[in-house]
Amino acid sequence: MNSVRLVEVGARDGLQNEARSLSVDTRIALVERLADAGLRTIEAGAFVSPRWVPQMADSAAVLRGLGERHGVTYTALVPNLQGLDMALAAGCREVAVFAAASEAFSQKNINCSIAQSLKRFEPVLAKALEAGVAVRGYVSCVLGCPFSGAVPVPQVVAVTQALYAMGCYEVSLGDTIGTGTPGATTRLIQACADAVPLSALAGHFHDTYGMAVANVQAAWQAGVRVFDSSVSGLGGCPYSPGATGNVATEELVYLFEGQGIATGVDLAKLLEVAVFIDNRLQRTGESRVAKALRARPQ
Repeated sequence: MNSVRLVEVGARDGLQNEARSLSVDTRIALVERLADAGLRTIEAGAFVSPRWVPQMADSAAVLRGLGERHGVTYTALVPNLQGLDMALAAGCREVAVFAAASEAFSQKNINCSIAQSLKRFEPVLAKALEAGVAVRGYVSCVLGCPFSGAVPVPQVVAVTQALYAMGCYEVSLGDTIGTGTPGATTRLIQACADAVPLSALAGHFHDTYGMAVANVQAAWQAGVRVFDSSVSGLGGCPYSPGATGNVATEELVYLFEGQGIATGVDLAKLLEVAVFIDNRLQRTGESRVAKALRARPQ
């Protein structure tokens, strides 16, 4: 049977865009329940300034509270060397760095150019790899920017190639504002695969225009076997006006398992996690799959 790897980003990329900040205990409970449902790569936090992203405060306490679980990798986002040092002190064994394919977005998001951001990551990658910590890369705005519109494919390829060359074992291509379409997704994957191994590419899609699942399917057909997703579709982007949440993990489990492609995730347990976190956040927005499955006659 074919298989796909889902990278659960709800506890980081999801929660960071929710208005309500959750306690350390609740965040730990969320990650543990996701692992119980079968997710094996889970973003647990981010070592960023709590002034700018208060939802990610105390990420060190979350990582320490999780401990180790066989076969499960807990990751954290780090923007610089200071963030990496905090992640290492918390026992993190995998971190992620993020760059943008859009100059305008890079300036709005991290107050520097793309070139400056990549230069900033060089010592981060060097220190992490020396410590035996794996590094994953994110590229945002690969299919459009909220500030400058269309993003040239060669620009996406250049940033992807730079992150891979630095030592990122995998680069996740992010449709941050959810404007991508299947055709554009296919062309982007093909172009990036000419510069880095296809096996090193992952997809990260938002559902602003209802295209996320279709884009995931297009990326799968183009050869991508790793996708980021967020339980209950949590998240968005605080620097991308109007962007809705990440594609829901339960939607991708339903998509792939329905095609005989193994995810390793128990959908029933995952839906319970969605209810748990929605209740804690006082959200009312279930994913379409969750609503449909709950409406089925028993």
